[in-house]
Amino acid sequence: MYSIGALSHKTGVKIPTIRYYEQIGLLLPPERTEGNQRRYTGSALERLSLIKNARELGFSIEAIRCLIELSGHPEEPCSEASRIAHDQLVSVRERIEKLKLLEAELDRLARGCDNAATRKCSILKGLLDQQRSRKGDFTPVGSHR
Repeated sequence: MYSIGALSHKTGVKIPTIRYYEQIGLLLPPERTEGNQRRYTGSALERLSLIKNARELGFSIEAIRCLIELSGHPEEPCSEASRIAHDQLVSVRERIEKLKLLEAELDRLARGCDNAATRKCSILKGLLDQQRSRKGDFTPVGSHR
């Protein structure tokens, strides 16, 4: 049995995060001592490790919930886990493409600085460019959707 501090130390997951995972049902409620302290089993340690590793790979809470459910059925084929991982891979690749556009635009802005007075600053003008969507989508300056 592990205290919440020991579980945190073994997994590298902060105590408030462990409590949050309990609150949202990713971790089962632990046993409690007479002093009302949490006591976790080895299976809780395994589950928290799965959660931590999945979060580090960017999986959503809902995807992790599904993966935990799948882990409880070791006899089932892993096609659903594969689909979840593939969906995450697609999402990561999409974010990488957006980040590449962001990198190129930031590089262009930084290289375009000629140390002019701020009223003529190409960086500030670029940041004020109306091409950027109000929704947070990134549109490089000079490109049109």
